[in-house]
Amino acid sequence: MAGVRLNRVELSGILVERKALRFTPAGVPVAECVIGHRSEQVEAGGSRRVECEVPAVALGEPARWIEAIAPGTAIRLTGFLAARSKSNRQPRLHVTTIEFEEGNIDGKVHEEKG
Repeated sequence: MAGVRLNRVELSGILVERKALRFTPAGVPVAECVIGHRSEQVEAGGSRRVECEVPAVALGEPARWIEAIAPGTAIRLTGFLAARSKSNRQPRLHVTTIEFEEGNIDGKVHEEKG
């Protein structure tokens, strides 16, 4: 593969659902969740309403933040897309940064260090 390929996603929405926090065999926290997104986008010169639900996973400190917030909380996420597994090639957002929208928790940006 020649050079580095871009894979960065920024998405705002609400936490629709989350599974119970689990841990890898190495003790790293893992939070799986679904993010609901709604927006207006411009496509082919016209306005388009976009609504979707995006599966996401967070490891480490971002997993603890996902676990701490209630469904319905407005958040802004940054991360990258990766296949769910070797056998399931559907993309899933891997969360690296979480920003809480106004009025939620502390309004600060929280990200994994390292």
